[in-house]
Amino acid sequence: MASASQPYLIDITPDLAEEERLVHASAADFCRSRLLPIIAEHYEAGTFPRELVPEFARMGFLGAPLEGYGCAGLNPVAYGLTMLELEKVDSGLRSFCSVQTALVMWPIFAYGDEAQKQRWLPAMARGEAIGCFGLTEPGSGSDPGSMRTNARKDGSDYILNGEKMWITNSPIADVAVVWAKVHEDGRPEPVIRGFLVERGMPGFSTPEIHGKLSLRASITGSIVLEDVRVPASNLLPGVSGLKGPLGCLTQARYGIGWGAIGAAMGVYERALDYSKDRKQFDRPLAGFQLTQQKLVEMHNAIGKSLLLALHFGRLKQRGKLTSTQVSWLKRDNVAMALDCARTARSILGGNGIMGEFHVMRHLCNLETVYTYEGTHEVHTLAIGRAITGEDAFT
Repeated sequence: MASASQPYLIDITPDLAEEERLVHASAADFCRSRLLPIIAEHYEAGTFPRELVPEFARMGFLGAPLEGYGCAGLNPVAYGLTMLELEKVDSGLRSFCSVQTALVMWPIFAYGDEAQKQRWLPAMARGEAIGCFGLTEPGSGSDPGSMRTNARKDGSDYILNGEKMWITNSPIADVAVVWAKVHEDGRPEPVIRGFLVERGMPGFSTPEIHGKLSLRASITGSIVLEDVRVPASNLLPGVSGLKGPLGCLTQARYGIGWGAIGAAMGVYERALDYSKDRKQFDRPLAGFQLTQQKLVEMHNAIGKSLLLALHFGRLKQRGKLTSTQVSWLKRDNVAMALDCARTARSILGGNGIMGEFHVMRHLCNLETVYTYEGTHEVHTLAIGRAITGEDAFT
């Protein structure tokens, strides 16, 4: 006999402040009404819905956790909840907002001077300027210290040469935060510095990468630097060394840790509804023990990941969250979401591969999220180093 069902047996709403609840509800409504109806079409076509950027700006998604400069100034939990709702629709849409916010606006805010902040942050918060983050190279992914992109001083300018790859937003970016090795006076070894490279600078190009089978609603490209002359005023003055780009990645990984929960919720809810509607052997799929086991495993994993994100969000709010804890959040929550997507696909059977059911798209997207912004294995070693004191990277 069927009884009343509860899709979730855990609810964090009572633990949220009123502003956090309002932000979450507003983001959920926007994503459900504006993004979900169009995402399958864009994914299939391999197009990014650029026309939505002004709406992202009006919703406060761009630069959401930053204070001032036209940004929303959300606390870490409210920001995380917006990432959750965006990725509940599609990882690629969350990636756009995450890159704009955590990988471009945040380093300008944290490492830039006032002139750089005034020039870029208000325009980026309004969606009038788009940014990208240039760290990964064709031969340098998990080991960013081996990058080959370089900059040399030439009078009051720097001359940049190199190539970056797998760069979200690069083909449409107005500015790129590019990390390069520089030989500075008095230093025997080059140091990594960040530069704001602008669209239109001679020698700067951003060819699009085609043929992706994942994150198809997100635009991805390369950055090619061929003797690009960048004025010294475009150097980010507030940081040097790997702590610069790694600090940006920590901000982005925090948002991914929340976003992955949204992807997991999306596929779980789709599988739950489908299992109650689809009948086999004269009973709904939800009435079979093995199906219930799959649903319970997804449900419980989502609940635990949500509690982890909320706990770490409160730590971040108090300035206590460490980069290793962010590795834990990104690593475990993305792996959880990928497992949920695979399980949901199995519940839907053949229908699970159809775009209209929104499961296979999440599965393909999460295969990429699993390895970008630090692979699952690299985050494993970061956590292993923290708890053992032994460095297994080398």
